[in-house]
Amino acid sequence: MPYRKISQPKLADAIVAELENMILEGSLQPGQKLPPERELAIQFQVSRPSLREAIQRLEAKGLLYRRQGGGTYVQNALSQGMADPLFELLSSHPEAQYDLLEFRHALEGISAYYAALRGTEADFERIRAAQAAIEEAGKHGLAEESVAVTGFYLAVAEASHNVVLLHLLRAMRPMLEQNILRNNEILNRRPGVVAKIRRHRVTLIETILSGEPEQARTACHEHLAFIEETLLDMQREESRIQRSMRRFRQQES
Repeated sequence: MPYRKISQPKLADAIVAELENMILEGSLQPGQKLPPERELAIQFQVSRPSLREAIQRLEAKGLLYRRQGGGTYVQNALSQGMADPLFELLSSHPEAQYDLLEFRHALEGISAYYAALRGTEADFERIRAAQAAIEEAGKHGLAEESVAVTGFYLAVAEASHNVVLLHLLRAMRPMLEQNILRNNEILNRRPGVVAKIRRHRVTLIETILSGEPEQARTACHEHLAFIEETLLDMQREESRIQRSMRRFRQQES
């Protein structure tokens, strides 16, 4: 019985597979510019024609795109979907903010669990750096801090080594930043609340860095539950004040 000839994989196929893997794992981020073809060919140790063919195929798949005279970039299609008018409405609608908090319980809780379970020392170093960035941003205002806090959750998602979680959180980044900023602006009206939230986050970080998955998920849930319960309590308090004011005005008239 004759044996079939084993064909060598085409070099462009191998380059496509490597770039796809880098996009999937997050090494190449949405919107990131690729190095120039000459530099990339040297890094991969391949010919420029093979590299060019691979890039053209990834463009055809919608994973890369070119800017005229400006290089080649990783497509940001998932984030573009999150920029849909419906998502803009979800980002700004008061009731949807609570739904987003509930969604964050699932998303961030499982990210924290797997970050504690699978995180490497390099991952933990990025989490420590993200926490330091939050502390620095807190000196400059709530808007800067909300951006840094979102960066921290992305670092946790990276440490989870779950590419679906990572890409979903990256796509949701503008919505998360707005949710965190809106919550902190409200919570900052009550003395001591924002400081307590920061302490909760420190506890969350400690459980991740110590490799305690269940404790990390619990710490994340407690952190978000405190935010949700405090917001609801402040909303009820505001409603009581409004009722009292209406009664007072009616008695005066």
